[in-house]
Amino acid sequence: MAEHTSSSITIEAAPADVMSVIADFARYPDWTGEVKEADVLATDAQGRAEQVRLVMDAGAIKDDQTLAYTWTGEHEVSWTLVKSQMLRSLDGTYLLRQAGTGTEVTYRLTVDVKIPMLGMIKRKAEKVITDRALAGLKKRVESTPPA
Repeated sequence: MAEHTSSSITIEAAPADVMSVIADFARYPDWTGEVKEADVLATDAQGRAEQVRLVMDAGAIKDDQTLAYTWTGEHEVSWTLVKSQMLRSLDGTYLLRQAGTGTEVTYRLTVDVKIPMLGMIKRKAEKVITDRALAGLKKRVESTPPA
């Protein structure tokens, strides 16, 4: 099994409000930093994104990728890579858990790039991605009025 990076943060909002921000792909360029474009290509019967095209710009790494999303209940969403210019695989999950008056969000990420990269450097990049994603999510959710 491939190694993954996992990190958690507590956000002062209900799980439904956190998931609402996670599911709003059109707004990703407003708060993620690296995502410059996000287009939902397909939705499921509940109107949730099933496939999303993301144009990424993380400095040295620029990519145009399509991800497939799986929604498990109201507190978990995971994704896997459909196609990419730079990546061989990309698997991730947001898992939400009620934590007092807030929500603990755990973000797991596994990335495999097409170019050779030392495992230590790859894990460091995964850690930076997860930490930035969680910090951006926290800032976005806590600055958005509850639904």
